[in-house]
Amino acid sequence: QVQLVESGGGSVQAGGSLRLSCAASGSIFMINTMGWYRQAPGKQRELVATITRGGTTNYAGSVEGRFTISRDNAKNTMYLQMNSLKPEDTAVYYCAAEISGPIVTGKRYWGQGTQVTVSS
Repeated sequence: QVQLVESGGGSVQAGGSLRLSCAASGSIFMINTMGWYRQAPGKQRELVATITRGGTTNYAGSVEGRFTISRDNAKNTMYLQMNSLKPEDTAVYYCAAEISGPIVTGKRYWGQGTQVTVSS
């Protein structure tokens, strides 16, 4: 069984910073692309950023230049450094990963989500 566990969410004032972590555990052979998504109240889940195993990154336009995604393959962990936070960044943030294990190849797993609240 594979688990993704997010941490690092919380409440911060506009202009502040937070760092999210996502740790994968379980029967893992390899983790391919990982990503952060978010869902604000009343809105659809949206992509925030992705990172390939080789480190190629992709960002939503709304966060580019403020957020930085990174990963540590040796620790099966991904991070999201969020700077210059805005009230519109308020959402539940989810991590996702494409993971290959002993039985399944390239299955997408999701974390349980962590709340980020930015006050003005």
